[in-house]
Amino acid sequence: MYNYKALFNNYKQCAVCKRPLPNDYKEDLCPHCLESQLFNEVKEYIRSNDVNEYEVAEHFSIPLHQVKAWIRDGRIEYKQTDTSKIAGLHCQRCGAPITFGTLCPKCLKLMNGNKGYSGGYTSGADGKRMHYLDKEE
Repeated sequence: MYNYKALFNNYKQCAVCKRPLPNDYKEDLCPHCLESQLFNEVKEYIRSNDVNEYEVAEHFSIPLHQVKAWIRDGRIEYKQTDTSKIAGLHCQRCGAPITFGTLCPKCLKLMNGNKGYSGGYTSGADGKRMHYLDKEE
């Protein structure tokens, strides 16, 4: 019979998801749960403050490319109506300027069978502010 207790003696568990972690791992949370926790903190910060991606990266001491990845993934979005000022964010399907993700709302609805994301926000003072997105139910 195999001794499972001896097998798991060299591991500790993530405090949230209970994934096994090596005993010498310095954190109490696994990398996935750490990123989820960080994103939740970023989300609350964005909800409470009128900030852009540079301010978010600086406040949390995270790389700017991480914040931009969340924008590309559609997890956070610029709060502006004039998207032409955002360099490098264009719909991959039609080339229209976008504020988040990789597809414009029109192409996103087309690709998702007319299901999209909820919006509703007011533009920041300089028109380059962000907010957290909630999917429509």
